[in-house]
Amino acid sequence: MIARRRYIALLLGVAWLLAAADNASAQQPPLELIDKIPLGPVAGRIDHMAIDHARHRLFVAEMGNDAVGVVDLEHRALLTQVAGLDEPQGVAYSAEADTLLVANGGNGAVIGYHGADYASADRLDLKDDADNIRMDPMSGQAWVGFGSGALAAIDPATLRKVSEVSLRGHPEGFQTDPSGKYIFVNVPDDREIAVVDRASGRQIDAWKNTDANGNFPMALANNGEKVIVVFRNPARVFAIEGNTGVILAREPTCDDADDVFADDKRQRIYVSCGSGAIDVFQMKDDEILRMARIETVAGARTSLFDVEMDRLFLAVRSTSREPAAIWEYQPE
Repeated sequence: MIARRRYIALLLGVAWLLAAADNASAQQPPLELIDKIPLGPVAGRIDHMAIDHARHRLFVAEMGNDAVGVVDLEHRALLTQVAGLDEPQGVAYSAEADTLLVANGGNGAVIGYHGADYASADRLDLKDDADNIRMDPMSGQAWVGFGSGALAAIDPATLRKVSEVSLRGHPEGFQTDPSGKYIFVNVPDDREIAVVDRASGRQIDAWKNTDANGNFPMALANNGEKVIVVFRNPARVFAIEGNTGVILAREPTCDDADDVFADDKRQRIYVSCGSGAIDVFQMKDDEILRMARIETVAGARTSLFDVEMDRLFLAVRSTSREPAAIWEYQPE
């Protein structure tokens, strides 16, 4: 009888532990903050980021500081600053050309810094509001949004402008289709998503949306099958079919979003917002369901999800309560 009672007690104990483990797993946030890397005396707005994987360096556009911070991810510290810029907004790194590209919103220049010390530089003058940069894995070129409505394709090794695409307004977030056929571009001034045919270099379609405006960040999910767009007014995240422009799903999200990324491995979407939050959504067939809202810091709008490192980096600007830093999150 005693042995039987002990056996039953043991079974109950195991069941309790398994239930507790399942409950803890259910409550575990989809992103875990694992480090805060200080940026030093950085004042004002911080914009976009890029990574040099070979050297383990993260580039941070310190827009309010007129510089790009270079963070050593291996030693978890600021390595150096590339100074003398004019409102740097977009940054990209070409491994093939070993070149850091910086788009300056103030003077419209794109500057290419070559090598490990960033001493040798070339310059391309786009004249007005050089903004987001995307590396094109198909061609090795860099695409830059600028001016009152244009994209420029740039050779990162020489900073020579290869081609230009005209748009109906200033481009914000945009993405190059992995198939090589299209470029999808947010044009909030015209309340549309422009579809550019890469072969002809011309806009061939415009996906209009009258339900929301302020479409700034964009990502591609499932190898370009879905275009993920976040609108600011009202704050909504949209999943759009890449071949047709048909809206598959839309869900409320946090305010003042400036970056969105798709985690195809986990079928998730990460939205970083200046309201002080990261929203995490689960993609399921043609649905998007919010999993969690993770509190951050007001003004922390820009982020970078790096698939190779499997990390989300959030740029946190200096406040009275928090120093300027890069917050590093590990997905569940």
